[in-house]
Amino acid sequence: MAISVVMPALEMAQETGKLLAWRKKEGEAVKKGEPLLEIETDKAVVEIEAPGDGILASVTAHEGAVIPVGETIAWLVAAGEKAPTIKAIAAPSARATSVTPVTERAASAAARGAADAMAATQTSSQISPKARRLAKELGVDTSCLSGTGPDGTITAEDVQAAADARKSLAAPSAAAQPSESLSQIARLMAERMTQSWTTVPHFFLTRDVDCTALMAAHKRFGPAVEKSNGVKLTITDLLIAAIARAIAKHPVMNSSWTGTSIRRNPEINISLAMAVKDGVVGAVIHKADSAKLGDISTQRRDLAERARANRLRPTDISGGTFTISNLGMYQVGAFVAIITPPQAATLAVGTIADRVVPVNGRPAIRPMMTMTLSSDHRILDGARAAEFLTTLSEALQKPDGWLGE
Repeated sequence: MAISVVMPALEMAQETGKLLAWRKKEGEAVKKGEPLLEIETDKAVVEIEAPGDGILASVTAHEGAVIPVGETIAWLVAAGEKAPTIKAIAAPSARATSVTPVTERAASAAARGAADAMAATQTSSQISPKARRLAKELGVDTSCLSGTGPDGTITAEDVQAAADARKSLAAPSAAAQPSESLSQIARLMAERMTQSWTTVPHFFLTRDVDCTALMAAHKRFGPAVEKSNGVKLTITDLLIAAIARAIAKHPVMNSSWTGTSIRRNPEINISLAMAVKDGVVGAVIHKADSAKLGDISTQRRDLAERARANRLRPTDISGGTFTISNLGMYQVGAFVAIITPPQAATLAVGTIADRVVPVNGRPAIRPMMTMTLSSDHRILDGARAAEFLTTLSEALQKPDGWLGE
């Protein structure tokens, strides 16, 4: 029986995905779990595995095409089996937003809007929810637009192109200025962070931690982890383990905002912010509260390698319930991070550096680290967030209590 290959949905708000490459050629045999294609979402470039065994057939999506979630783009069939007929998906050149510069995209959108006499009769059902929100933010009249999406649906790209066209007409000299077009990841990441900052009621708590014991634990446990797992232990690995165990004692930190209520997540999955070419991705360590230190270290290394090589899988970036952003390796002392919705909080970690601090009433030099917790006030209040920071601070100053678990 033929198995359909569809554009997957990796998150709740995802409407489309961009096909970057097929890892198999049409007519090739494919095994279940083998890399089949690469897609680009607003989070990352993700490697999609084959959903079953078969021969790749009836490929209708070309590299560069932007495809609605859930649409069939190929089939996996048995030898001699005929694939079901599916609608061909336009090549990338037919979708201006995936291959043309902003100025060409804007001109194309303007021309379409002027030429299409039926555009004035567009109804709200022909506009994607994301496009409707963006049109409201940018003040774009969608009645004069012709959509490039399925069945003429107006997409967010159409709205953005119209806004760009209006801006270029208002300031023609701006077209001569150098500009940099954003990748889909960078652009949608900017949209998501803007939405978070403007809709989530953030509040921030800061805590300085003496890392003397943590540094000693890193030195003591590092050789054993490297010997057994073949990977170097990092301070980030210790932080992930400590944070996950602190969250287990404060379950509200592992909650999500649903829009009308608070949902407690059953698993503690730590999302680690990683820098990649086009922005930042959140790579997820699943069930981090029960994972051994060596396992966390191995997962973190593997995720980092796949992120750098644009080989992340859907499970690598999904299911995060709490985010940690560590800029200590860049010698950043302290910073504030934006929450990743619908998570309750994000922890920003600065570098560990020697400071003069009071110890037993006398000045002493200690390796200190600053942590800043960004919290969603719809889920957390100051007292609960502070209690979590206290538990985490104590765990970092007395790591032997949980490192032996």
